[in-house]
Amino acid sequence: MDFTSQELVRLRVAASVDPLWETALSLHLLQNQAAPLTFGPWRREVGAALRRAGLLPAAHDLMRLCPDGAYFPDFLTPGRGDADLDTGLDLLLATPRHRLLAELTRLHAHTRGRVPHGMRQLAEGCPQALRRLGASLRAYYRVAVEPYLPAMRAVAARDRALRAEAALAHGAEGMLTGYDDLPGWACAQGRLCAPYPVDRALLLRGRALTLVPAFFCVRAPLVLVNESLPPVLVHPLAPAPGWLERGRGTAAAPLAQLVGSSRADLLRLLDRPLTTGDIAAALRLAPSTASRHTSVLRDAGLLLSQRQGMRVLHRRTRLGDALLDGAPG
Repeated sequence: MDFTSQELVRLRVAASVDPLWETALSLHLLQNQAAPLTFGPWRREVGAALRRAGLLPAAHDLMRLCPDGAYFPDFLTPGRGDADLDTGLDLLLATPRHRLLAELTRLHAHTRGRVPHGMRQLAEGCPQALRRLGASLRAYYRVAVEPYLPAMRAVAARDRALRAEAALAHGAEGMLTGYDDLPGWACAQGRLCAPYPVDRALLLRGRALTLVPAFFCVRAPLVLVNESLPPVLVHPLAPAPGWLERGRGTAAAPLAQLVGSSRADLLRLLDRPLTTGDIAAALRLAPSTASRHTSVLRDAGLLLSQRQGMRVLHRRTRLGDALLDGAPG
């Protein structure tokens, strides 16, 4: 992907995870065994929750519409980091009829484009079929995605803070170079290369590219197939294994009673070193407040602060790990 100077100036990073992209990618994770250490506990928990809610048939229908394969319809992911589900669903339900037909025909290219009977009304743009799809997506989202938003948004906020820091220090091209921290990504001289599953050049033609961080994206970045749509590049956030357990660990309440809820949240964030600015952005604190919390935790021996160049990075100590795990000593 090559950037002109105009395209670099228009580059943007989504504010947080996108509800419908996360919904689609979570459906993929339920169909495969990718990243078992990271997402195995989530799969088991969500599978049980879907069963209890009577949503397994609806989830299976959504999986047929959004298979874990080389292609799934672009109309399922209309957002570019939209903050709420309603916005995304409004865009999805407004998909033109010709796009519904074209994308569902492409989805079933292996059957010579014969759309199955159960999807024909949707392919024809039937309002009732669209409303049923919207209701199914909303019900699935409430079980499989929404309960995990705090953890997802915290990881996305850390990533966004890193990108913002790189952009402030080195400009838009410097921000792109910062994506070298993702496996297989490289940026040099206005060209961004990413490990896409097939050879493909994303042509911006002067349009603004939106980089969308995705919690449930684990294999490779994604782009929309239809090049006439506003361009997005969805990339993995790569949460650390154990994120689910840490997010609601048994030590959480006692730890919050001991050090306060904000400082407990701060300790949970430090799965990797972060700056004070990263912490402030992730926890939505004033930088001065984040600095005060890090100072208290450092004096207590729960984190270390080390200068690297122009940055000061905070990391948990072994004592902080033990306290967070509920196993002091």
